[in-house]
Amino acid sequence: MEKIGKYRWTICSLLFIATTINYLDRNVISYLKPYLAEAFGWTPTQEVNDYANIELAFKLAYAMGMVFAGGFVDKFGTKLGYAIATGLWSVAAVAHAFCTGTLGFIIARVFLGVTEAGNFPAAIKSVAEWFPQKERALATGFFNSGTNIGAIVVPLSVPMIAETWGWQWAFILTGAIGFIWLILWFIYYEVPEKQKRLSKAEYDYIHSDKEEPVKQERVPWITLLKFPQTWAFAIGKFLTDPVWWFYLFWLPDFLMKEYGLSKTEVAWPSALVYIIGSVGSIFGGWLPLNFINKNWPAFKARKTSMLIYAFAVLPVLFSQYLGAINMWLAVLVIGIAASAHQAWSANIFTTVSDMFPKKATGSVTGIGGMFGGLGGILLTWLVQKNMFVYYTEIGQIQTGYFIMFCICGAAYLLAWFIMHLLVPKMKKVDL
Repeated sequence: MEKIGKYRWTICSLLFIATTINYLDRNVISYLKPYLAEAFGWTPTQEVNDYANIELAFKLAYAMGMVFAGGFVDKFGTKLGYAIATGLWSVAAVAHAFCTGTLGFIIARVFLGVTEAGNFPAAIKSVAEWFPQKERALATGFFNSGTNIGAIVVPLSVPMIAETWGWQWAFILTGAIGFIWLILWFIYYEVPEKQKRLSKAEYDYIHSDKEEPVKQERVPWITLLKFPQTWAFAIGKFLTDPVWWFYLFWLPDFLMKEYGLSKTEVAWPSALVYIIGSVGSIFGGWLPLNFINKNWPAFKARKTSMLIYAFAVLPVLFSQYLGAINMWLAVLVIGIAASAHQAWSANIFTTVSDMFPKKATGSVTGIGGMFGGLGGILLTWLVQKNMFVYYTEIGQIQTGYFIMFCICGAAYLLAWFIMHLLVPKMKKVDL
């Protein structure tokens, strides 16, 4: 019996690196906020308001980019589509270094948001191409852990770069990494049908689900929006994506304002949150695989796992109470919530390939990503931009953060309940 190879995990490693770079580039600005406030003379209220506007611009552009990214990847394929997206977002990341004010950063963030939208549709489609169904959550969890690694690297490196060479070099050095990845991508990636490095035994294993071969064609959104499966994924992303973006863009600000940390002291507490989060990303893929190996139906394994992760978020409600005892207790429970989010994320992405044929995975992922972006925009506009400015002006920003943590704690259980009502057994769509 021919031994099954492991080349598919080489592909997954490339997806992991790309996702790490994606989050590295988008997260740099959150640790440069105090440097930008000094450079541009922002008052405390301006700092909150202008930074919220810059963040809002990114989320709006990311959501709009998702309108086109999934269909673009479905039409042109993962190899070319992923390469174009990564090359363009790397240019956008470097371009931040040449901004001279709030308007310039808004323009740069728009360009970055539109181009970064290509990462997840391309990565999810690659997983659908390269992995059988039972391994997809594990593979997704592995590459999705790159979101944590990117978030870990930023606090440990960006303040040091800014202190040593200036904030501009933080954007230039991190943005340039994407061009190195492009070389590796063109060397090692090809769809299984064309990949000469792939053994026949591994090819047969990848296609053991007897699904249809991947077709490079676009399924119209109007067709996909007719299915409750699409709406289940989209609403799940709408409710939970904004929570992760809140951690990503506002965690340094929370730690500095709640505990009086300096621009450099915030590095290790922030990094620890994402170190804990990376555990959840891998575990989130392992748990449903373990259930499936025990002969559970895939939908039951996926839903049970996601319900467990939704409950694991709840301790974040007590983060400030615990932080009053010791800051590291707050860091711990926020880290557990981040870990639960990553476990949830690995599974909600995998529901796309569970419920849709491969030719539609990019487009459906794009729809969900757009809704996730819209949820982030709504949360930024209604809560962070207005509420945070108000509580900053009256000197009670801690109350604003308490409200945010309440939202974070409730989002996943609400999302799980709605998804369960829409797709009780996650039946596969026939296109």
